Amino acid sequence: MAVGIFDSGLGGLTVLDAVSKRLPDVDFVYYGDNAHAPYGVRDADDVYDLTTKAVSALWDQGCDLVILACNTASAAALRRMQESWIPTDKRVLGVFVPLIEALTERQWGDNSPPREVEVKHVALFATPATVSSRAFQRELAFRAIGVDVEAQACGGVVDAIEDGDMILAEALVRSHVDALKRKMPKPEAAILGCTHYPLMEKEFQAALGADVKVYSQANLVAESLADYLERHPKMRGTGTESKFLTTGDPVQVSNRATQFLRRKIAFEAA
Repeated sequence: MAVGIFDSGLGGLTVLDAVSKRLPDVDFVYYGDNAHAPYGVRDADDVYDLTTKAVSALWDQGCDLVILACNTASAAALRRMQESWIPTDKRVLGVFVPLIEALTERQWGDNSPPREVEVKHVALFATPATVSSRAFQRELAFRAIGVDVEAQACGGVVDAIEDGDMILAEALVRSHVDALKRKMPKPEAAILGCTHYPLMEKEFQAALGADVKVYSQANLVAESLADYLERHPKMRGTGTESKFLTTGDPVQVSNRATQFLRRKIAFEAA
């Protein structure tokens, strides 16, 4: 029984790696929309159209439950999809809520009123589209009060990672952290609000300083998914095998993905 994982490119492989280790008995179908990556510079309607097309393709693969491993899609499209598009026998989950639950030290699925939390100054590093959506701040407000969030749009980082230019990616990370610190000199915590960014977690930590707690998504999403499937076992769907699909060039994407995860990955054309 398969669960779908969608990302605009390769970043969602960080989530796939974590959930595969946490749930070794679950098959996953990964769908990368590499032909249209990155999503972080697109407008909300464009992101919505591309995301719904990808999710429909995963449903066709027998994945009744789809994880939007793309933060931009979670920020710009998920709420609209949940309000008017997703049928009652399907589920689409985003990646923001597990991160916020960890930040605010709430248990999975805790829907009690918002309350004060220990962390007061939070830096959010994300794509321009995620930052402009203010989805993170909106979801945080459902769970916590009195938290100051300073967002930094990290233009160019995803492109550099997708292109395999880690030297440029590291330079951009330092530049964006410097820009954030000019607005918030002493953040207590930092959110890596893009699934590509865990690949640069050490660089973010070094630029921010050892006293800043850096929250990365992959393991948090894996734990949240495990909890969800325990409560909703029928949402595993009817898919029968793991596979990797891409709208891009399968050979090129496979080579990049293999470098990304340091194990052989073979993509097929979506």
